[in-house]
Amino acid sequence: MAKDSFQNSLGMDLIKIERGSFMMGQEDGDFDERPRHRVKLDYSFHMASTVVTNAHYEKFDPTHFNLRGKRGFSREDEEAAVFVSWHDAMKFCRWLSEKEGRPYRLPTEAEWEYACRAGTSTPFHTGNSLEESYYRNQNRNWEPQPVPLEVATTPPNNWGLYDMHGTVEEWCYDWYGRYQSGERINPVGPPSGNMKVTRGGSHNTDPHYLRSANRSGTLPEDKNWLIGFRLVVGELPKTSPRSRRKPLWSTNVESVAHKWSEESEEPVFEGPLRYVNKPSRPENVPFYSHNHCPDISWCDNGDLLAIWFSCEEERGREMTILASRLRKGNDSWDPPAQFFNAPDRNMTGSALFNNGEGKLFHFNGLEVSGCWKNLALVMRTSTDDGASWSHPRLINPNHQTRNQVIAGTIKTKKGYLIQPCDAGAAGGKDAISSIHISRDGGINWTDPGVHESPLNLDRGSKGKSIAGIHAGIEQLSNGDLMAFGRGNNIEGKMPISYSEDMGKTWTYHSSQFPPISSGQRIVFTRLREGPLLLISFTDPSDDLDGDRTGMSLLDATGKERTCYGMFAALSFDEGRHWPIKKLITAGGPSQRLDGGAWTGEFTMNANQSEPMGYLAATQTPDGMIHLISSALYYKFNLAWLLD
Repeated sequence: MAKDSFQNSLGMDLIKIERGSFMMGQEDGDFDERPRHRVKLDYSFHMASTVVTNAHYEKFDPTHFNLRGKRGFSREDEEAAVFVSWHDAMKFCRWLSEKEGRPYRLPTEAEWEYACRAGTSTPFHTGNSLEESYYRNQNRNWEPQPVPLEVATTPPNNWGLYDMHGTVEEWCYDWYGRYQSGERINPVGPPSGNMKVTRGGSHNTDPHYLRSANRSGTLPEDKNWLIGFRLVVGELPKTSPRSRRKPLWSTNVESVAHKWSEESEEPVFEGPLRYVNKPSRPENVPFYSHNHCPDISWCDNGDLLAIWFSCEEERGREMTILASRLRKGNDSWDPPAQFFNAPDRNMTGSALFNNGEGKLFHFNGLEVSGCWKNLALVMRTSTDDGASWSHPRLINPNHQTRNQVIAGTIKTKKGYLIQPCDAGAAGGKDAISSIHISRDGGINWTDPGVHESPLNLDRGSKGKSIAGIHAGIEQLSNGDLMAFGRGNNIEGKMPISYSEDMGKTWTYHSSQFPPISSGQRIVFTRLREGPLLLISFTDPSDDLDGDRTGMSLLDATGKERTCYGMFAALSFDEGRHWPIKKLITAGGPSQRLDGGAWTGEFTMNANQSEPMGYLAATQTPDGMIHLISSALYYKFNLAWLLD
């Protein structure tokens, strides 16, 4: 052991790390590793040579023994302790500090990278690449593959620290935030935030995320099989936390109740207008090539707020949630800015909802790593028109398949909040949805169903999940729930699911509407005026390259014509009949438009509208329906649908 290092009462070796400076970040690395900048640490500290093991941690919390082997991980004494939150790690530090009279804590992010590099400037402390002897299943998998997490089985770095690249991610003290340019002295991160930083990468992930500069993070309340922690001994630097930039959607928001106009009896149609636009300052916004899976809500001040995910690939860990605001009286959407992000976590599925009582709700999925199968369910709220948000809360902390958020939150006649979520795979008989219900305004949530796959989809059969993924849900006048879904089609049509017991069981029927498929998602909602509104597509995307069937619709003269693409349907008798069907198009001469995401370019004219897209909609108190697809925004009213 190096001079001035020591062993503590738990048998941990604490290595002295001398003061010094280094270049933090990686200019050709991920978006949040820039700008690369010099950091000076003008103090020395001690760092544990390994992460905290089960044997160490359970001296403090014996009940953690019950988590050994969860999801197949970390069964033995000398394996890294996982399923430990940031708050748990901080409690352990306080316990050990009181026990020994030394200032134990978590490392700052700068301390961690400085110690990991151990005087090197390459991506890994081993050089430009990491030897495979350090690998612990460094692959991305839909389901994690259990591997041994025993500590100190590979060579240490130049300063005697083990497992700085991989094994488990390690909690740091700092809130996550963007780097600033210029030299930093003893940095401690932002003063507040949503996510706490983790470093080092882990098993079951790509080697890219094991680099010295790589930054990950998650909610401090989160517990999963990828994250453990390592101790530091030394007082926390007294540096003032750096300030945070306000994102554009949060700035100059006038939180004054808007006086809505009376509902217009004249037909109104505007659009399409692009709401997904490249940021004006791309160096400040992680805007990727694939922008998809949106939702939209009205704000009490008259603004509209839209959110969506941005990524290079839908299974990617780079995924983030962006937002744009259409300010009252403006005719163009703000450039996008980051809205919600757990660094290096897949964030698939988002929802926005105005409860009509001055509160906005945001729901989101939170993965353990990449893919979108092991999502926890997160909620936060805003009472100032989306300018600021509460700290995210894990309303279902279990990383599982039933938590992939779908746009289309509803509020029942009794005031219950219902959040639909995907509960199975995109295709086959496993295409099902679930719901989460709060009966107390969002404080407590329950999932009334169970995972049941495959479903028995004979007409009139019953099950415990909604048929189809991406379900749109509404409450009928008799209190029952009704849902349309994608997949698990019945008799070649889009399936309908009915529940008489608030989601515990469902009965399945065939609808009159054509099914949809990949790259398509419906809107199903009740208008303020009373009718049910369904917005869908005339043809599944599977048929767009072949012979499209289209849909026979009436024109203004009563003559039938075949139309293709996105249409709206209205029901005035609780979904039994749908007498009004209308193509959602600006009409006029043909024009080429870019629908974004999987839609790409398409032709719009009197007989053709957007052929694909993930749809979301909200209706403002003035009766206007605001519809977004994967990239485009439409505005119309009931009078236009009836015209």
